[in-house]
Amino acid sequence: MAIIHSATLTPSKPALIGAWLDGRPWAGQGPDEVLGAYRFDDPEGEVGVEAFLVRRGDRLLHVPLTYRGAPLAGHEEHLVGTLEHSVLGPRWVYDGTRDGVALACFRRALAGEQDQAELEIHEGGRVVGRRAQQVVVSREAEEGDAGAGAAQGGQVLIPHVLDAEAEGRSRLRARCGDLQVVVAVLT
Repeated sequence: MAIIHSATLTPSKPALIGAWLDGRPWAGQGPDEVLGAYRFDDPEGEVGVEAFLVRRGDRLLHVPLTYRGAPLAGHEEHLVGTLEHSVLGPRWVYDGTRDGVALACFRRALAGEQDQAELEIHEGGRVVGRRAQQVVVSREAEEGDAGAGAAQGGQVLIPHVLDAEAEGRSRLRARCGDLQVVVAVLT
């Protein structure tokens, strides 16, 4: 269960993402439009894992992020930025394609062992509602892929640019309105 706090974020997530994308040669140029997001739960409950679908100019991008309460040693080059969360305090935000916690979540999802997180809204330490999914993620596998054990081998690929559908024996397909794109594969 992903906990969504009624909170103020400074800078906002779209502003943080846009500033980071400005420095990525693969991101293209143009105005950013966040189409939606989905989350996975960290089994340890320590790291937030959230992925955004962003249209930037003529490019469709996939931006997985992790949120941490402290810097991740040795990952300075993968730091997207920091933000201030009015409930949780400072958050260090990392490129989820380079963070082991996010990669493990994607691997479990590709194996059929983890679903995307349900979204609970918390205020003052209590649940006040649920948020509908903006993006629905589902697993697709080749015939004969048994799931759990099949994910032990292979490489998890999480593309940032979604201009071509990635191929793999197991795929995660994200649906957002009329948009359907493969956001991760297990080769």
